Amino acid sequence: MERILDSWESPNLGKEMPIVSYGFEGPAFLMFPSAAADFLEYERFYLIDSIKHHLDSGRIRCYSINSINSESWLNDTIDPKQKAIRHMQYNKYIVNEVYPYIKEKTGGESSQIYTMGVSFGALHAMNTLLRRPDLFDGVIGMSGVYDLKEYAKGYFDDNVYFNSPMDYLPNLTDEKVLHQLRTNKKIYMYTGSGEYEDPSGSWKMADALGKKNIPNWVECWDKTWRHDWPTWRAMLPQAIEKYF
Repeated sequence: MERILDSWESPNLGKEMPIVSYGFEGPAFLMFPSAAADFLEYERFYLIDSIKHHLDSGRIRCYSINSINSESWLNDTIDPKQKAIRHMQYNKYIVNEVYPYIKEKTGGESSQIYTMGVSFGALHAMNTLLRRPDLFDGVIGMSGVYDLKEYAKGYFDDNVYFNSPMDYLPNLTDEKVLHQLRTNKKIYMYTGSGEYEDPSGSWKMADALGKKNIPNWVECWDKTWRHDWPTWRAMLPQAIEKYF
């Protein structure tokens, strides 16, 4: 399996940001880590191994980046307003740095980029697509809760609102954005029903999307599937097999 490590000094975040790519061909998946994890989390917990056959065959390729949740929503040593500002800086890093980097590596304007994440990473993945459907082509969210208020701990301002899909999507009226989301987007959510899972998060997101006539699909697995890596290692290969 082709694996390439890279990094650069991010002007938006003011720090060195690494990225790892897997595979050599096919549509790209931008992978957001869970919680406060790093860009190698999906490799370390064998999620990359679970889709190795898809990477080796050229069906897809993946790009995994660092989270900065430990500097924003999971950092209880700073003011909540600063958490939200740091999150917005991360958004700019994604759009202004990571997106063009992947585009350049995958063949330019004709290439497709999907977002993917587990747990907190699923919220980032969904939010990234919904905010910029002109750039991204779809999302796979696994075991996600798509309400940023779950992580903001009572703080709420415009930066929370505009990064919380369950808040801003019901009020979205921009017909250009809605048309982009309704047209040729692959929006898939997977969730288990076992320990530490919250299937209602995916169903609520699906309902909000449906009310805006945005096609989406939820697969809810039974109570034997808990909020943990064995679940996601089973879900992601199936999602790629079925939908990509």
